[in-house]
Amino acid sequence: MNTLKTTQTVSVHSLEQDPVLPGKMFSMRHFEGVRPHQSELLVPHRKDYYLFVFARRGGSRHWVDMTPYDTRDNTFYFFGPNQVIVKEEPKDMWGTAFAFDKEFLALHDNASLARLPIVRNEQNSHELVLSEADVAFTEDMLAKIQKEYDEPGEWQQRMITAYLTLLLTYLSRLYSEQYESISSSTDKSLLKKYRTAIDENFREIHQVSEYAALLYVSPGHLREVVKGQSGKPAIAHIQERMVLEARRMLFHTEYSLKEIGFDLGFSDASYFSRFFKREVGMTPAEYRALTREMYQ
Repeated sequence: MNTLKTTQTVSVHSLEQDPVLPGKMFSMRHFEGVRPHQSELLVPHRKDYYLFVFARRGGSRHWVDMTPYDTRDNTFYFFGPNQVIVKEEPKDMWGTAFAFDKEFLALHDNASLARLPIVRNEQNSHELVLSEADVAFTEDMLAKIQKEYDEPGEWQQRMITAYLTLLLTYLSRLYSEQYESISSSTDKSLLKKYRTAIDENFREIHQVSEYAALLYVSPGHLREVVKGQSGKPAIAHIQERMVLEARRMLFHTEYSLKEIGFDLGFSDASYFSRFFKREVGMTPAEYRALTREMYQ
């Protein structure tokens, strides 16, 4: 496995270290005019936990994987361990946030949560637009979870899990409607497994045939199914994941182009530069300069 030996400049925050929402395994907080913690402003970071935020009143600005977002009223936001986040504007926030880590998902009663679309987030999305009915349901569930969270007792964990499962299942349906057409077919399942395998192995494996071997299908069948289900060639999914990570590293780290290319499995820096320019339309150096100029 190719890994960088230099120190990461994109820090990874644990749930216990969160300055606003600290907790062990699960944490929750209601906000009424609360500002982001100064330590997180303009600092790129990843979280090693899952964060969900219902924004009743928006207006702040943040970046997720180099894309800027202006927080909107009555919108549900979600972040996963792989996304790079930058909080830009220290504006007051009204809403409710909750978070849990992988240890929480590993608990027996919570195992099914890990399979929900909004938790898996295979579309690498970030926000859900809510209707009035969605807002009412979400607020009701959050109030119930908050009540249990604030009143420790013998049944607290089970009640939180029950309400949380209901809320995230409801939001997963919205996620599926807004970001993907859910199908229970074998082909749709294979596409999901392929995307998951890419996310776990894109630094080492760059060939469709190798992923086919991992998934115990023929390369031809994998290519056919992926193209039919997603509308894109199977190789495009691998390339897009590599480009996404390259963008993240170019924008958020000071690694050299050679180091980034090596981390992504390229033994030659010039090959990495040619690959990136073919996919993005500019060289890695041009992209780094442009995005940092836009951000500043």
